[in-house]
Formats: sequence, C-alpha cells, structure tokens
Amino acid sequence: MKYSILAIATSLFMSAAAAEISAEIVHLLDYVEHSGCQYERNGSFHSAKDARAHIMKKYKYYQEDIESTEDFIRYAANKSALSGKHYKIHCPGQEAMRSRDWLILELNRLRREKVAN
Repeated sequence: MKYSILAIATSLFMSAAAAEISAEIVHLLDYVEHSGCQYERNGSFHSAKDARAHIMKKYKYYQEDIESTEDFIRYAANKSALSGKHYKIHCPGQEAMRSRDWLILELNRLRREKVAN
C-alpha cells in the first residue's frame, strides 16, 4: 500500500513539474513572438513571428531530450546546430544580445513573479 501511494505521489509531482515546464515554454514562445524584436540567425534577420516558428520546429525535433525549460532554451533557442553560431536578439533601443541570455532573463523574471504571487 505504501508503495502505491508513493508511486501515485511521484507521478502527480512529475505531472505537475511537466505542466510547469510546458507553461514556461509556452510563455517564452509567446514572449519571443510578441517582443517586437528581430531574431538574428547565421547573419540573417527574421521577424519575431518567424523566430517563434523556427524555435518551435527545433523544439519538436529535440523534444525527447528536453527535461527542463533551460534545456528548451539550450536545444531550441540558443544557436544553430549547423554553424554553431549563437542566435541574437535585436530589440529597439537595446544592445543586441544572445537569445539564450535574453530568454534566461525572462524565465528568471517569470519565476520571481510566480514566487511573489
């Protein structure tokens, strides 16, 4: 009986964790799309909407390797798998920065906001 309760509790915890990761990923995808920034990949500039589509494509490809929101950023929104060049974000009135760093800042802000509420 103890084992069954532990198994159920573990399963529920894992489901809750997976739901939290999924919610964070959706938030980051929305953040990219609605940022008003341009995404630089391999020297070419792309709209925020196109950036979301590209990140989503990579997310689907690497989905089995992704166990955290940080993994999502590392695998899907960090750099080109072909050239190894880091993706950059160009937002109006700000210096360009690596996509990974930009998304980690937003993820940390989101998590702080959740703790505060």
